[in-house]
Amino acid sequence: MRRLQHAGFLLPAALTGYLWLKGAHPALPGWPCPLRALTGMPCPTCFLTRATSLALRGDLTGSLQWHGFGPLAAATLVGWSVLAVRQRRLMPRELPAWPLAAAAVGLVGYWGLRVVLRQSLGWATFPEP
Repeated sequence: MRRLQHAGFLLPAALTGYLWLKGAHPALPGWPCPLRALTGMPCPTCFLTRATSLALRGDLTGSLQWHGFGPLAAATLVGWSVLAVRQRRLMPRELPAWPLAAAAVGLVGYWGLRVVLRQSLGWATFPEP
């Protein structure tokens, strides 16, 4: 068990690898959105898994059609994986909080814009799964 605890730094690489594989095999299991299941309204991260998977496989156009943050999420996962393996730590040293806060604000703003355009103008701002 102790060895497993020390191998936590491999988690980002395993997640990145799984998402890359899911891009080729979409039938692999994933997590459905509970908010969308309850309300019918997609949450800020709905379709981000598919978009990230496509970006990891090099399909940036397809990724952006699912979610605008897909390529950014893919690049972040790859960077996190590299740092985690190099430093042998799950969370990299000296990680400032502002990029995470900026990403969260951007993600919620992007989602809000999609919701407003969908509700007020009837635009198809969310893909049909």
